[in-house]
Amino acid sequence: MAAAMNGIAAHRGLIPYGGTFLCFTDYARPSIRLSAFMGVGVIYVMTHDSIGLGEDGPTHQPVEHLAALRAMPGLYVYRPADAVETAECWALALQRRDAPSLLALTRQALPLLRREAASENLSAHGAYVLADADGPRQITLLATGSEVSIATAACNALAQDGIRAAVVSMPCWELFEKQSKQYQDAVLGSVPRVAVEAAVQFGWERWLGARGAFVGMTGFGASAPVEALYPHFGITPERVAAAARSLL
Repeated sequence: MAAAMNGIAAHRGLIPYGGTFLCFTDYARPSIRLSAFMGVGVIYVMTHDSIGLGEDGPTHQPVEHLAALRAMPGLYVYRPADAVETAECWALALQRRDAPSLLALTRQALPLLRREAASENLSAHGAYVLADADGPRQITLLATGSEVSIATAACNALAQDGIRAAVVSMPCWELFEKQSKQYQDAVLGSVPRVAVEAAVQFGWERWLGARGAFVGMTGFGASAPVEALYPHFGITPERVAAAARSLL
């Protein structure tokens, strides 16, 4: 599939896209790598992007895959948090004709986090402040995809304790890297940071800075419903809020 899409893109005239489980980028990796150094506008729509896929078990649950894909030069990896970000990331992938894009989409239902009308594509910045603190920021909560809603719930829990947190959604690291340092500093803030992603930590260090904590996976997943898996591995609002408190 991936190799055929490269040929279609190289021929020009069509925008090829194809999809499978994110875990199976392992099989497509040689062709994804070809897409990247050929500079062709192939779009990979990869679903079931975390342990949240549930009962299919750890063989189908990507854990290290986001880190591996983000390490590939020339590939734009998008992990949207809700329907609005998904539409924004899809638009960005369609517009980019000089490099491949990969959308990592969740299986589980997610709440709509972006309800206000936006005059611009916020995902085009790579990361942005989804919910700002009510007053001077004390902690920044970073997240991608399905875990942005977890960070939002943690933010609300911290607010009940009088802790002012901001939630930053980071749908595309590659685009955020292209922003000015001034913009990056404004989004990340100069306060301690907690990142949450249902994957391994590798790569998050650059965004966490000197005072940061990570909530995510340290091993492979397990076979169980998503409602059981996330609490089992500690990927919960309570764990994120606790990590934030420990840094203050």
